[in-house]
Order: sequence, then C-alpha cells, then structure tokens
Amino acid sequence: MAPIFFTFIFHFCFLSTLVSAISFNQIQLPGNATGPEALAFELGTSRFYTGIADGRILKYRGPITRFVDFGFAAPNRSKSVCDGTSTSNPNPVCGRPLGMALHHLTRRLYVCDAFFGFGVLGPEGGLVTQLSTAAEGEPYRFCNAVHVHQPTGNVYFTDASAVYGIRELETAISVQDSTGRLLKYDIKNKQVTVLFRNLSGAAGVAVDKEEKFALVSEFIANRTRKIWLQGHRPYRSEIVNSMPTPDNIKRTILNNFWLAAARVDRRMQSNLLPVGVRINGNGSVLETVNLEPWYGNKSVSEVQEYGSKLYIASRLVAFIGVYNH
Repeated sequence: MAPIFFTFIFHFCFLSTLVSAISFNQIQLPGNATGPEALAFELGTSRFYTGIADGRILKYRGPITRFVDFGFAAPNRSKSVCDGTSTSNPNPVCGRPLGMALHHLTRRLYVCDAFFGFGVLGPEGGLVTQLSTAAEGEPYRFCNAVHVHQPTGNVYFTDASAVYGIRELETAISVQDSTGRLLKYDIKNKQVTVLFRNLSGAAGVAVDKEEKFALVSEFIANRTRKIWLQGHRPYRSEIVNSMPTPDNIKRTILNNFWLAAARVDRRMQSNLLPVGVRINGNGSVLETVNLEPWYGNKSVSEVQEYGSKLYIASRLVAFIGVYNH
C-alpha cells in the first residue's frame, strides 16, 4: 500500500502545484457593456483602455473605481440609442472602436474605428479627433489594428479591407477578399502613407523595437506576414506563420510577439479553439497558451503581456481575461 499511497500523494501534490501555478481571473465590464476588442495600457500602472461593441471606449482605473466611460468616435452618438447594443450588429451611428495603442510620452490614445477611421484621444478623453479617413484617395472601409512605435511616435495601422466593412465581414471571408492595407501615420509630417497592399483581412499589426519590420496577421488567409520597413529590401514581405483566424498581435518587452489565434481540434463540432501564441520575429512558435477552459469555442481578439500576466480580449464576451502563468 505504501508505494500506491506515495504515488497518490505525489500526483495530488504535482497536480495541485500545476493548478496553483496557472490561474485565470475575469475583470467584468459594466453591466450593459460587451465585446472588448483590444487593450491599451498606461505605462507603469494597471490602468488600461478598451473599445466595446456599443461604440464606447472605456478606461479601467483599478479594482475599486473599475471602468468609466472615456471616449467615442461617432460625433452624433446617442447614449440612449447606443449604450448596451451588442457586437452582433455594429451600428454606424454608434461607432465601433477596434484597435488602439497609447503613446506613453504624449499620453495620446490612437484608435481605429470601423466606421470613422483613424483618430486620436487626448488624456481627457471625449470625442475622438479624426486624423485620417482615407489614404491615397481610398477611404478606409474597415480600420482595424493600431501599433505605436514608442521611440519615434510613428503609428502603424491596418485597413482590413478596401471593399468590405465590418458589417460585411462574412462576405469578405466568402470571397477571400485580399484588398487590405498596412498604413503608417508619420508623427512629424502628420501624413498617412500606404506601405503594403493586397492583404487578406489585415487584422493585427506590431512593429519590432528597431522599426525594421512589421508583423501583420491576415485572418482570411490564416497567416502572418513579415513586412520589412527598412534595410536592403523595404516593403518586401514573407509569410512567417500559419495559424487559423489570427487576430491582433502585440509585442513584448523582450521583442517577441503574442498572437491571438485558434488551434484545430477535429474532435470538436466547432473545431477551432482559442489560443494565445508567442512567436519571435521570424514567426517561430515559442509558447502556446490554451484558452479553451475559459472561452470554450469563442474566439479571442487580443492577447497582451503586461507585467507577469496575459490580458485577453474577446469581442464575444463581457469581460477581460487575466491569465497568470
């Protein structure tokens, strides 16, 4: 009996250690809010911003104050009409903030709104100031992801499609649309330029510390592309990773990248299950975090490392996930 008892104790202690090493908490959104798409953290604090389905940008001020309304992009937005609307049918009157990124030096929050294009909010919040609604004569149909290169202040963002808007997403997928673009807002001359075209659902973007390359996820084509920004082959690209339905990409302080994506499990009726994947600049997988225990078969839109935790956003839930590992 002693060996069996010892084995039982060993496995029990091992599993207890494993469970305690991995924990998951939820930061609940306000009662009438759902669909957090992306996150932007203030430097050195636990405060962050997120955009939700009804067009609001919320600011999380900590466990006591929690969320407060911070901003919005729709100039004629009505709280009585918009507050509490769901992610299933985004309303142009309300706006739909998607990607966002904070420039820490200036405390300017850059935002992509699916209906109102690329803009910015100051530290006091309020109505987003539109910076650009078109590039090189082509209006944005689906302004999606944002990344700020902190040393320069340059902002990189994506237009998921030049033809289909957020309410036509299923059509874009069905026709394998490949009209997405990578764009750059130059902080010095305040101009937007198109860096790369013909992306198949440009969902996420992240630039490395030296601003040498950008990683852009293409959710329709199920791949991540590396686009060179400088050097001997600027604006050339290569496919570096293939994961189902990749979404936002966020760089870590060690110059790796967290990609929100899915894994295939053919045993399930819905065989795409959410994961966070940490990759290097060449697309090699360094770590995979299975998010199925908390999200089931719901997709996640962003996995962002802050401190020792991963913060997870999903447009299909009403909370921010916090994964300790």
